[in-house]
Amino acid sequence: MQTLDVALGSRSYPIHIGTGLLGQGALIRPLLRAGTALIVTNETIAPLYLDALQTGLGDAVRQDVVVLPDGEQHKQLSTCMQVYDRLLEQRHDRKTTLIALGGGVVGDLTGFVAATYQRGVDFIQVPTTLLAQVDSSVGGKTGVNHPLGKNMIGAFHQPRLVLADTDTLATLPDRELAAGIAEVIKYGLIRDADFFSWLEDHMDALVARDPEAMAYAIRVSCEVKADVVAEDETEQGVRAILNLGHTFGHAIETATGYSSWLHGEAVGTGMLMAACMSRELGWLDERSYRRVEALILRAGLPQHPPANMTPAQFMELMAVDKKAEAGRLRLVLQQGIGDAVVTADFDPGALERTLGQFTD
Repeated sequence: MQTLDVALGSRSYPIHIGTGLLGQGALIRPLLRAGTALIVTNETIAPLYLDALQTGLGDAVRQDVVVLPDGEQHKQLSTCMQVYDRLLEQRHDRKTTLIALGGGVVGDLTGFVAATYQRGVDFIQVPTTLLAQVDSSVGGKTGVNHPLGKNMIGAFHQPRLVLADTDTLATLPDRELAAGIAEVIKYGLIRDADFFSWLEDHMDALVARDPEAMAYAIRVSCEVKADVVAEDETEQGVRAILNLGHTFGHAIETATGYSSWLHGEAVGTGMLMAACMSRELGWLDERSYRRVEALILRAGLPQHPPANMTPAQFMELMAVDKKAEAGRLRLVLQQGIGDAVVTADFDPGALERTLGQFTD
């Protein structure tokens, strides 16, 4: 087991990464203030990993469970009500702890419920997908989607612990694996050019789920994210670079009703669109753009948005973005591999040309 720390003063917490961690209840039990937990999972994950988690926690912990439907389309307020109902029916108080067992949807939704139930209770992240282990479980962003925009309803609420058991990746479908690798690539692009080069050398091993390569990629990704979150917990500045590709990607997810594209797939295409726009601005050279394009292709990620999306639709959906300020669209763009910037100061023509290239 490897342990990293997210340094946030009194809200600091560890990230444990390793094999066989689901059954190690001793890592969780000391954090349960009342010895009470509500485990939130979904119908796909529950048959695979719920028993191991519950057995590890043991009879000393009062355990309740709620099993949600699976899928991004269920990341909404009406699904949260199922969790609130269980909390109230079983009389969970302010000292209870919610445990999110699943991917990014389960983690984001559970964290939001924890942030709002009785004005805030503890929660623990037990991510079971690569995307959740390297990204969504770390940093305290919680929330749900709205039909008009992704993650527009939410709160910052840090977990007490992130427990990333890499054994869960063995059952991950290939599409889900590729979606997680998209977020891994992101960390190389925004802040670590050496890691990007490492990914170029080891992408085949990651796609083949080589344990050593996977463990290294998860650790470095978590290190980069933990450092950025420690610098800017509530995204007032530098933390926004973690959204590379997300403004384009969220538009794709919203346009498709959060149903046919995985989040990481949309982010992968969005990162390529951001790299293309950076090239149009003269900020990213042709060779660097081709490196980004090649790595996204090798990861098994889509390189084009849905065929029926238009530039006008992209612009309309991108305008509903949390980074927008005073009506101005702000984007995360590349000034080089390992060097990302958040800016509203760009030539609108570069965005028009980029959207034209990807929607022809």
